[in-house]
Amino acid sequence: MLYSLTLTIANVALPQLQGAFSATPDQISWVVTLNIVATAIVTPATGWFVARFGQRKVMIWSVAGFTVSSLLCASATSLVPMLVYRIAQGAFGAPMVPLSQAIIVGTYPPAQRAMAQSIFGMSVVVGPAIGPVFGGYLAEEYNWRWVFLLIIPLCVAALLMTITFIKDSGRQHKPHFDWTGFLALSIAITCMQLTMDRGERLDWFESGEIIVLSAMMALAIYLFVAHTLTTDKPFISPRLFLDRNFSVGVFLVFVYGMLNFTPIVLLPALLQTLKGYPDSLIGFLLAMRGAGLVLGFFLAGRMGKLDPRTGLVIGLLLVGYSGFEFISFDFNMSFWTIAWMGVVQGVGCGLMWVPLSVITFASLEPADLPQGSAVFHLLRNFGTSIFVSISVMTVVRSGKVSRVEMVENISPYSETMTFPEVMGRWSADSPAALSVIGREIDRQSAMIGYDNAFWLYTACCFAAIPFLLFVKIKSRP
Repeated sequence: MLYSLTLTIANVALPQLQGAFSATPDQISWVVTLNIVATAIVTPATGWFVARFGQRKVMIWSVAGFTVSSLLCASATSLVPMLVYRIAQGAFGAPMVPLSQAIIVGTYPPAQRAMAQSIFGMSVVVGPAIGPVFGGYLAEEYNWRWVFLLIIPLCVAALLMTITFIKDSGRQHKPHFDWTGFLALSIAITCMQLTMDRGERLDWFESGEIIVLSAMMALAIYLFVAHTLTTDKPFISPRLFLDRNFSVGVFLVFVYGMLNFTPIVLLPALLQTLKGYPDSLIGFLLAMRGAGLVLGFFLAGRMGKLDPRTGLVIGLLLVGYSGFEFISFDFNMSFWTIAWMGVVQGVGCGLMWVPLSVITFASLEPADLPQGSAVFHLLRNFGTSIFVSISVMTVVRSGKVSRVEMVENISPYSETMTFPEVMGRWSADSPAALSVIGREIDRQSAMIGYDNAFWLYTACCFAAIPFLLFVKIKSRP
């Protein structure tokens, strides 16, 4: 709950943070993306942390570090310290989700895992359900710092429960840690994320920085793959991917990461900058999506005896439908239309999570569960961070292109603009009148950018459905 709460509650405050730190939209998106990148880097190391220190110590230090970094986020005075604190928040929060899931999968027998995963999932979506409402209200009534201060009492409660209930297990005497594989993977993920984030602003390969980052990424990927295939004890064992269900499952969870959090990043900026919605109203709309997630997880638990592919297909269709409706958004979209599409998307994502978890770990050996869970959540987080960057890039780039295409037709010398039936209430008779038209073009081109981002979102959703054919379901006696 703490991890998901941090993501959604920070998104509510993004517009305020942008103004407070005098940042551009692509710069302020780093508050989300760098947090997710830090999580993606540290997540695969969860298995080694548990083997080296045990479940109890890892959870205590994770929750304690998460608490301190959340408090530091509330005290940030500029963008750079905020990004550093968010990286720390992601790094300390990284082991919590895979370790929690590994404990649940290892505790319950296969027949009860679907219901256990459903309850686990419902606890995770409590954060997105309640966080945006309270966070939006506090940000509007006071300021964005209260968004992070709201988390502190929950962190303290989680720390006390961790100390009380988590038992020490899973520790080994001298666990092996593949530093070469870990560093190569970390460098590859970081360089890829920075390339996607900064590429549009620096004009891609016209920039020396982008060329260097791309070269480092390619070299790191090569080193990671070559080292993994040739060492006896790699950082991520290739043996995991010999399990077909696990391979398909981690691909689908990568897509799930792309679909789940991207609207939470795009919608707050769209609604505040283009529609003028206050923070409290944006928080309510994000909470409607959280309510849909709760309903989706509840339905997924009730569907536990069905073929898991059924829930995945229904979930993908609902998410794809919501994305298709997002494409048609314009300045006349109603509040309740946005709320309803949020509920539909939440139900779809909730329906997907439980069968996706069941499929991925259905035939994995118990000894591989900690590392398998770490890889599972690594790819989910990486899918989120990469697709958020691609979506923001699509908004910015297609918005620029649309603006250039429209501006070239706006001139006092344009023959089309001499017709009153074309101009309506607009005028090009003075610099002030042209400025008004220019501001409207900025709004329209930005909306086109968001619509194009949702086109990409919808296409990725529907493209994932055929991969369900590769899932192998064992027949029940």
